[in-house]
Amino acid sequence: MEYLYHYYDESTGPFRNLTDLPPTEAENMLQTIRQLKKGFASQRSMDYLAIRRSLESKARELFIRKGGMPVRSCPHYMTLGKCPWLAGWYPSGRVLQYALADFDPGSISFTYGDLFPAMRFQDGKPYRNQVYTVDEIFLVINQFGMPQQWNPLGDQGPERYIEVQVWDDSPLRLPGIRSSE
Repeated sequence: MEYLYHYYDESTGPFRNLTDLPPTEAENMLQTIRQLKKGFASQRSMDYLAIRRSLESKARELFIRKGGMPVRSCPHYMTLGKCPWLAGWYPSGRVLQYALADFDPGSISFTYGDLFPAMRFQDGKPYRNQVYTVDEIFLVINQFGMPQQWNPLGDQGPERYIEVQVWDDSPLRLPGIRSSE
């Protein structure tokens, strides 16, 4: 059975997204995170939120073209398979685990790697600028492997995990398995 993982900071809780907030509130929150030097998010560029909103919109549109049925305008983020490195992004990193089978395939999309490099890098790799369905991502994995296995240190490119974009809150109401990794 395949599992999806959500990494988050204990102090803020799971499934909290800056892009769920109105733009001004999101910018203020990101500025506070930067000032507190709170985890990986404190290192993000000044245009981070504008880029993120644009990439999320692009991913949503690509997913709809493939038959996806997103409910949310911006996704929640998870990984396909474990990626303990992500827990280190947070001062008090925690993780939730869910069974892939608990998600409607029409509500989740995938990128081979994080959304930012997957959509922005122009290095000719065939999985760039692509959003995948559940069935498609397993074909990509069969061809290229799991980034967590071939690139755990990130020294072979930006692909460190397969990102899952969750476009519906419903499955997240199920009790995930919690751990601190």
